[in-house]
Formats: sequence, structure tokens, C-alpha cells
Amino acid sequence: MDDETRTHLRTLRESLSLDEKVRLLTGQDSWSTAPLPSVGLRSMVLSDGPAGVRGQLWDERSPSVNFPSPTAVAASWDRDMVERVGRGLGGEAVRKGADVVLAPTINIQRTPYGGRHFEAFSEDPLLTSELATCYVRGIQAFGVGATVKHYVANDSETERFTVDVRVADRTLREVYLAAFEGPVVDGGCLLVMSAYNSVNGRTASENDLLTTPLNDEWGFDGVVVSDWTAVRTLESARHPQDLVMPGPDGPWGAELVRAVDDGRIPVEAVDRKVDRLLALAARVGALESLPAPTRPAADDAHATAHAASVAGTVLLHNDGLLPLASPRSIALVGEGARVARTQGGGSATVIPPSVSTPVDGLARRWPDADVTWSLGAVVQRGVADLPDEDVTTPDGDPGMTVRYLDADGTVTLEEDRRASRVVGFAWDSPVVQADRVEMSFRWRTDDAVTRLGIVGVAGYTVTVDGVEVATGEQHLRPDDDPAATVLHPPSESVEIPTPAPHTLVTVTFRPFAEGIPDALTLGVGVPPTTRDADALIAEAADAAAAAEVVVVVSTSGEVESEGFDRASLSLPGRQDDLVRAVAAANPRTVVVVNSGAPVLLPWRDDVAAVLVSWFPGQAFGDALAEVLGGDAEPGGRLPVTWPDVEDEVPVSDTRPVDGVLEYAEGVHVGSRAWLRAGVAPAYPFGHGLGYTSWRLDHVDAPATLTAGDDAVLRVGLTNQGDRAGKTVAQVYLERATPSEVDRPVRWLGGFATATAAPGETVVVDVPVAARAFQHWDDGWRTEPGTYVVRAGFSVEDLPAEVDLSVETAR
Repeated sequence: MDDETRTHLRTLRESLSLDEKVRLLTGQDSWSTAPLPSVGLRSMVLSDGPAGVRGQLWDERSPSVNFPSPTAVAASWDRDMVERVGRGLGGEAVRKGADVVLAPTINIQRTPYGGRHFEAFSEDPLLTSELATCYVRGIQAFGVGATVKHYVANDSETERFTVDVRVADRTLREVYLAAFEGPVVDGGCLLVMSAYNSVNGRTASENDLLTTPLNDEWGFDGVVVSDWTAVRTLESARHPQDLVMPGPDGPWGAELVRAVDDGRIPVEAVDRKVDRLLALAARVGALESLPAPTRPAADDAHATAHAASVAGTVLLHNDGLLPLASPRSIALVGEGARVARTQGGGSATVIPPSVSTPVDGLARRWPDADVTWSLGAVVQRGVADLPDEDVTTPDGDPGMTVRYLDADGTVTLEEDRRASRVVGFAWDSPVVQADRVEMSFRWRTDDAVTRLGIVGVAGYTVTVDGVEVATGEQHLRPDDDPAATVLHPPSESVEIPTPAPHTLVTVTFRPFAEGIPDALTLGVGVPPTTRDADALIAEAADAAAAAEVVVVVSTSGEVESEGFDRASLSLPGRQDDLVRAVAAANPRTVVVVNSGAPVLLPWRDDVAAVLVSWFPGQAFGDALAEVLGGDAEPGGRLPVTWPDVEDEVPVSDTRPVDGVLEYAEGVHVGSRAWLRAGVAPAYPFGHGLGYTSWRLDHVDAPATLTAGDDAVLRVGLTNQGDRAGKTVAQVYLERATPSEVDRPVRWLGGFATATAAPGETVVVDVPVAARAFQHWDDGWRTEPGTYVVRAGFSVEDLPAEVDLSVETAR
């Protein structure tokens, strides 16, 4: 920002009264900032990400492109692809009228049990920082602010609002803060979100980490926005915490005005916050007196979502079955093949315009093949949406009619909806304001006895043609996350007479004031099937035996979400039994792992191939078919270590003890923890196969390096296969001699993607920053001596090495 603009913004701020200044520091509602027409400042809209830009409306009438989850994007290890996804999000933000995207999430995947694992990039701080920097650049190319979150050490969900994370200063610097440094310093992110948790005894919004290193070392000049309801006291106003969300109520407001008036808080602290908010407004075009940013033409977001899904798909194992040629018959098995799990749960969820399921994608890719589908095992935990084709409004139109009533019984709004749920995440949303909500629909089903699922923290009554058939209440449990009212509300099922096409079903909800305020989800749907589990597996095995090829889609279902951590790494339900039975019936079985985080694969040696699709976004089925058919290379490599058995996971604790979660493992997180423990995982960090084979010919490094200098290594690679392919050259560092510092056995130093034609040899440059040789000891220090530079295809597959001597600067 130039000096002229800064002077102009300072003049605007000086024209404001104290009341006006303070008004700007709390949102005007759940998703926007307060406007100030007197100085030409409009409201700025903030929207959740990172798998899509939701905008202010969270329903099917305003769909959003659903990109792959960040772990899936990071699995590409491809800086250009990650920036392309960022550009896709930036273009979507402009389309949806959002000024700020509340993404990326760059917390470290400290343990695979973390419930929000899918929303972060990697277990490794370098990989996270590098890719998040590209993601931020892509978003902000559109004059939209990117928000790196959640600052800091917000790496699990249990007791997330109150947990005190105890972490050593060195560990903070080298692991958790390191992930943020790149997007702040090199990416120039416009916002940072302060987290719910405390760090070493002080909440994130009142923590000295907001000053050091964020502001005084990294030079951050953007806005620190709170996580929603994370600012709880006036004390936070003394710190570089700039914006309280949501509004209009909060702990600052009139109390902050009084604190400034009586000298408890200096007015300079308020002015600093206002300066930053005005600067953000200038950067996103929210000030009438300044020109709006130049925005490029948006990319094809749908094409980007598809390409990113392909690029992040990881081939873990292949006995030669893949790529498929022209199978005459394909047996698709698994709930996830028809009910595609494209994203994790929580505030990052978006509603896509359409979803390509594996059933859809494979049928399109092999139109002449006999493609069948079997359920195999039940994964669904809650209530699924009612099928569109089975539901109409009372007037016969698609969907259902929803009426919102006040305490007097007056209808305040009536609307037809295609979705089976209504969601409110703002104080003025109809479902939050209503005293009662009625959903009316005509439902056609062939079941002899119909079970209807009821969703929401509310009392409810169900009538069929005006006759009451069920009533009940649902409440949050004492240990539920407060946000469960909107993110994963309770559900139960009731039996009703089998509806005929003309039968009118009405569900009346009476919401309860539980959990976080101004947030509520109510709905109806289909509960899980009650069919015999053994019979479902037997049916799938029979279908597998009759097919030429079997594709099983195994999914983690709804066990990955904001608000809770995972209790197990096993696939839910009887999916492991299902895979074993299907593989026994037909060894030509491919398993697609549809999860956002690692799951156990006890049958992995019994199947022909294993692919990880992650949560792949709306293009799931078509992207999967493209990879299975060999139209595209499975471009991904693991950004996280994949465990073999549960009791060998070296870092597994997510549950605080007396409110405290100790990061006792120190810097030994992710692959570093596995190496330190001396335990072999199922698949190591960085692992991934393609449809060709590669030879690593050499790694070249300078013989000596002066401490504090960056290095560029050159890695030679040859494609030995008969088709073009992609690989990732990975460089790791070790100490050649014992170290005086508690170092990891080996750590990632740099990486670069490479593509080559059959038989072609390429040389790629792999940048290794000076920081890779440094450790934190009240400042960044470089231990001189010899380091071993090892290059290869994963943290364990490192066929080339060279020594590099780091010398103290003279």
C-alpha cells in the first residue's frame, strides 16, 4: 500500500468519533462487518471455506463449487495446482459477493485422530507452509482477502473452546508457527484468525503470540479476526486482536468505549485496529473513495475442481490391475459409491450444484460395460436427505413447503425448498427467528413400513393427513460440542403409515435454545437401513464374483467433522468385513479409500489395488473414472503418514487432562514421530505410485553452505516406463554426526514436482531454505557441521544422497 493511500486512510480514521471507531470492531451480524456510510465504507462479507465459498446463504438455492478438501489438494505436492485451486476460490468469492474467504486452515495434522484433519494440509510444517502460501496468492489475486487459521496450536477438536495447549517455545516455532510464517511473510495474507484455544495459559485472542512473532517479526499488517465467539473479554482489546465476530453483540462495544474514556485502554489501541480494518477495506474495494482492485477473469472453477481431484489421488498399491482397459462388467460396492462423500463436516461444508458419484462416473467412462451397485455395508450414522424424485410440495411441485411461524402463530415466511434441511447461522435467519417451523410434503415410498428421520434440537410433532402419528424432543447431550445445534444436530426416526402419492406429511418443530446462539439446523430424511448386515455383505460378494472387476468405495462417513475428534481409525460399520468378502470372491478388486484422514487398511495385501481419493469434491466420480481408466495419472503423494495398526500411532492424544493438552512429543510430529519410534507405518509420508516407473539418477548439492544462506539442489530423474508420468522429487536432511540439539532423525528440506515422457531424463531444482538447517533457541540458530542430503520418493525411499557442510559465517 502506497503512502498516499495510507495518508487517506488515516484521515478517514481521524474523522471518526470513538463510538464510530468501536462500532467497526465488531461484526454487524454473523457474516459481515459494520458499514459506516459517513466515510463511504460498505459492509465487508466474510465467507467460510476452504473447500468452497459458501457466501451468506447456506442452502441449495445458492450452490457453491465444491473443491477437494485441503488434504486432497495438498496431496498433489504441486504448488501450481494449489495456486490454481486458490484462484478458483477467489473467483467463486467474487461470484458469491464475498470480500474475505475464511481459509486456508493450516493447523498441523499432529495426530490422525483430529476431527478436522481433512481441513488442513499436512502433518509437515514445510509442506503446509509452502502450499498454503500458494493457496493464499491464488485467492488474493482476485482482490479477496485470504484468512490463515486457526492461530495457533488448534490441532484437535475435543474441548476446543477451552483447552489449554502446553507447547514448548521451540516446538511452537519449528512446527506450529512455521506453518503460518510462509503465508504471512511470503503470501501476504490479509487476515489471520485467532483460535478458540489457549496456548500456554492464555487464550489465543489475548496471547502475546499476536504480537511476537506475528506483527513485530513477520511484519503482518492485516486484520486479526476472531474465530466465531472466540473473543470473550474486554482484555483482548489490549492485544492485536482487531475484529470480533460474530456481531452485533460482543464483549467490546459500549464497554470498550467506557474503557477508553476512563483510561483503562489507550485510544491508540483502538486506532490501530481501525487502521487495519480500513486498510482491508481498501484492499478489497469496500471504500467508495478508493478504486476497487483489478480482478482477472475467473477460471473455470468446475474444471479446476476436477483437475485438483485427479492431481491429489494417491495410488498406494497396485499389482498391475490398474489402469483398467475395457472391462465388460464392473461391480461397484459400498455406500460411498452412490452417496458420495465429497467433503468433511462442519462450517467448511458447502452445497454443490451437482455431484458426480462413482456410479455416475464409471457408467459414463465405460458406457458399454455392465456396471452394477451393491450397498455392502451401512456407513450412514444420521439421517440422509429424502430422494428428490420421491418428494413434492403439497401443490405437487418438486421439494417441500416450509413455513416459519412466530409465537402468535403468524406465518412470517413461506417458501418451497428442494433440500431436506433448513440451516440458520445468523440471528436474523428465518429458522433462528421462528418460534415454530413446519415442513410439509407428499412422499412416495415403496417400503411396507416407513421410517422418517427427524433432525434438530427441538420438540417435534409429525402428522399424516392431519392425524398426529409421532411426537418427541431432541436435546444436546452434556458432552456435545455447542456448535452441534447447526453442524451435527441429534436425530432419531419415527414410524409412520406408508405414504401414498397423495398423502400429506407435516413435521412441526419447536426449536430449543441450546448450544451456540443464532445457529440451528432442522430437517427430515431417511434413517439408515435396518437390513441384515450379513445379507448385505453376501449380496455384494455375489455381485463381485459375477463381475470382471470390482471397485469398492470405502468411506469414513460422518466420523470426520468439526466439533469432535475420532475415537478410532477403523473404517466405520462392517466395511472391513465387506472388503475381505469381496476380495475373496474376486481378487481383481480395487479399493477406493474415500476419507479425509488415514484409516486402517487391514486387508490391503489381499486386494489388487488401493487408491486414496480423500474427500475429492464434486467431481469425485468422473475424476475417479479418469484415474481408474488411465486417462490421467494418479498424481498424489501422501502428505501424511498412513498407520498400519492403531496401537503403534506415536502421537494419538487429543483429549485434555484437567483442561490441558500437553504436546509432549515436541518437534517429533508426523513422519518425524514415526522415525523416532522406529515403527514402520503401512505407507510412509510422501509415498505414492503412478502408472510408470522412475529412477532417481543423482542429487547435486554445494559442498559447503554458509549458515543463513539458501541452497538450490538439482535432482536428476528418468521416466523408465512406457507412458508419460509425474513424480515428486523429495529432499530430506539428516545430521551426519551426533547433534547437540534434539533433532528429528530426518526432516523434509524441499520438494519439486517433475513430469517426463517415456524414457526422458529431467533435472529439477529443489529449493532448500536456510531455515531447514536451523533450530530455535531464543532465536534462529544454525548448528555447523555436515548434513546428509537424501533424495527420493518418500521419507523412506531415498536412493541418492550427498554430504553438505554448513559453515558458520565469518
